[in-house]
Amino acid sequence: MQYNSFPMIFSGICIAVNLVLGTIAQTLKIPLIFLDTFGTLLGAVLFGPVFGGAIGLLTNIIQGMLTNPKDIPFAIVNFAIGVIVGLIAQRYNFNWLTALLTGLLLAVVAPLIGTPIAVWIYGGLTGGGTDLIFLWLVKTGQKVFTAAFIPRITGNLIDKISCALLVAAIVRQMPKNMLTKSTNPLVKRYAAQK
Repeated sequence: MQYNSFPMIFSGICIAVNLVLGTIAQTLKIPLIFLDTFGTLLGAVLFGPVFGGAIGLLTNIIQGMLTNPKDIPFAIVNFAIGVIVGLIAQRYNFNWLTALLTGLLLAVVAPLIGTPIAVWIYGGLTGGGTDLIFLWLVKTGQKVFTAAFIPRITGNLIDKISCALLVAAIVRQMPKNMLTKSTNPLVKRYAAQK
């Protein structure tokens, strides 16, 4: 494997990780957990916003073609997550605190982008684990947008924070020779200190 091909190959692995984890969460209809952005976060930390955005975008397009076409419109959410994490990771060392704050930011940004898609295209029902909570909230008198937003922000608080913290832990444990192939100068600096 040549040095310049590593980001592309690793990005493909990140997409596969997103597909596997996202499919598991979707198939089991686990409430408040999505797991389809873990690879996006990892790729964005290692290779920056361009790779992070591409990983996110391609994940949802491929997932939509393979299993659930309803995932395709949400590609913009995963794209935004990759760009945001990539920009943060290039500016700040992706340690526990940065991961926690990034997870909190993503927990707000993702539903702000995803809820209008869910409501306008699908009426709030997307076939995921949040649908039961959505239906319950609608039955209790909440407006459709509010009923779609509440379970998404709740789920994203759990999902994005845990994914970001896990990525921070994994990057710290990755072998030095892999970290030196990162295009993120902060990750390379961390690798040099290892």
